[in-house]
Amino acid sequence: MYWLDIFTRQVYFNVLEESIDYCREEKGMEVFAYCFMPSHVHLIFRSSNEDPSGLIRDFKGFTARKLIKSIEENPQESRKEWLFWMMERAGKKKSNVNQRQFWQQHNKPIELWSEKVIQQKIDYIHNNPVESGFVTDPIDWKYSSARNYQEDQTVLEIDI
Repeated sequence: MYWLDIFTRQVYFNVLEESIDYCREEKGMEVFAYCFMPSHVHLIFRSSNEDPSGLIRDFKGFTARKLIKSIEENPQESRKEWLFWMMERAGKKKSNVNQRQFWQQHNKPIELWSEKVIQQKIDYIHNNPVESGFVTDPIDWKYSSARNYQEDQTVLEIDI
């Protein structure tokens, strides 16, 4: 919510990795490209169960619960009270949220229908850290499948 820079610590990136692993094992997620940015996540995925909206719902729910718990339990998190205040503020604006809202309600899904569009979106995702000024080369961003496309499977494996 509010484009908060949540993913600023290794422990929070680990939760994203764990969430992807969970969705692969339990929900039939196949990941073809990804980029974890400080305030948001990009994914190109397929649901082998043919339920992409259910998969994203479950990913967001699993991830939100784990991340909120990680923030609560992280003694190094100096922004804890502020982050929770922002999440509670966002939750009060939504009738379906009981306490804290972590993710935005919408997902901005795009159906990818051709090789040209798929490559265009992969390039956009991989260049996100470059456009944001974090790195000068997409493969230098640790949490991006740009590395996978260069034969580096150190963070997450992708399904090519």
